[in-house]
Amino acid sequence: MNLVELAQRIRNHRLDQRLTLEDVAARAGQTRSWLSKVENFRVTPSLPALGEVAKALGVPLSKLFEGLDDRPAIVIVRANERKQIDRNSSAQNTSVYESLAHKRASRSMDPFLVTIPSGVSREEALPHPGEEFLFVQDGTVQFEYDEQIHSLSAGDSLYFDATIPHRLINTSENSATVLCVFQNPSD
Repeated sequence: MNLVELAQRIRNHRLDQRLTLEDVAARAGQTRSWLSKVENFRVTPSLPALGEVAKALGVPLSKLFEGLDDRPAIVIVRANERKQIDRNSSAQNTSVYESLAHKRASRSMDPFLVTIPSGVSREEALPHPGEEFLFVQDGTVQFEYDEQIHSLSAGDSLYFDATIPHRLINTSENSATVLCVFQNPSD
């Protein structure tokens, strides 16, 4: 099952109803921070907690899971069909994530094209389930992994255990573009 897609569905249902994180979290008996982590794929909710979130959103739990196991043999996402995903956005992190495979709900990988403006990084290094692959297409970035900094330039790539805290940092004067592929852990 694609847990990233599930997280995005929760967020989309909330935004479609113009509800705040606080609104849904309070209705579900959770904290705003917890729900934010769920929506940004930093925490995988238990089934009972997910049931409470669905109830808070006024949708059947089955609606959140609908089609997540569909596996068409091939999907094509044209350049103009990329879907911008709000992942870890904050005043400090204005990176733009574009989903490159959003048309296939059930996928074992989640590829994104990430544009990181000059001087931008996530506030702190964070872990998440699974593994990850990065390929720097354009520009230069710093990669913090388990409190160690690695410098990367166009053409460089990384494959790593994503359960270790990590983040991308752009300290250069130009934006950088990184292909980022998350491997969704097996259930």
